Amino acid sequence: MYRTLSQHYRSQFGCKVYKLAIDAGFTCPNRDGTIGTGGCAFCSAAGGGDFAASGVSIREQLEQAKKRVAFKNKHGKYIAYFQSFTNTYGPVSKLEPLYREAMEPDDIVGLAIGTRPDCLGDDVLALLEKLNKIKPITVELGLQTVHDATAEAFHRGYRTEVYHDAVKRLKAAGLEVVTHIILGLPGETQEMMLKTTREVIKAGTDGVKFHLLHVLKGTQLEKDYHKGTFRCLTMEEYASILKDCLNVVPNHVTVHRITGDGAKKELVAPLWSADKKQVLAYLRQYLAD
Repeated sequence: MYRTLSQHYRSQFGCKVYKLAIDAGFTCPNRDGTIGTGGCAFCSAAGGGDFAASGVSIREQLEQAKKRVAFKNKHGKYIAYFQSFTNTYGPVSKLEPLYREAMEPDDIVGLAIGTRPDCLGDDVLALLEKLNKIKPITVELGLQTVHDATAEAFHRGYRTEVYHDAVKRLKAAGLEVVTHIILGLPGETQEMMLKTTREVIKAGTDGVKFHLLHVLKGTQLEKDYHKGTFRCLTMEEYASILKDCLNVVPNHVTVHRITGDGAKKELVAPLWSADKKQVLAYLRQYLAD
């Protein structure tokens, strides 16, 4: 079996730890015109942070999130998760106060920062390295695939070599790295998805997040889906591909997710993914067999 996030946190912190999603008001160079304006074809208007709050301070968002998960984490600790958009995209004079505000509460034991590999300047890395000495910081990189033709088709905006360089620099700075992989991207075969998994392991990632490709309202992917240019994976297909990918993940690499769930009100396809409990139960049973 694979090493789960719950096991990883218990080993690292000695207790149950829950992630609290934050929207810190960032944008993305793939949206603001720096490298593009439409964002990645699958990305929703919330920039991947569909379950994060917004419009209030970091501290208020954390308190609201704690209340929502209190029944799941009565005596545990928390990770503040900068989830929406690109959370290293800005000057360090803006970044540092936000990170420090999130780190300040005693029950926050660390930060998880979602970002792009092409938004990690030397000054940002120096800041993360400094703050990592106070509380552990994990940097989550939105790679999705190592296949540049696929990435170009969904308008990722950087080549895979940028990811490899980012992992090398983050590891040299002593930071933990998690890589996001999407299974079911248009045009990709099962072997292509396996190659992505193998390459991120070889690159030195400490953790992986496997996501099912979701079609969400208002995205370019929705337009392509309605044109019939691709189809989504069935639950059985996803389970089979996921199992093969997990088989190449070594025990020292933590599996942070085995699927993802888009906001139900935004979900276009696949509709089977809307029932998260049922999907997770099926996947766990399939993986155990």
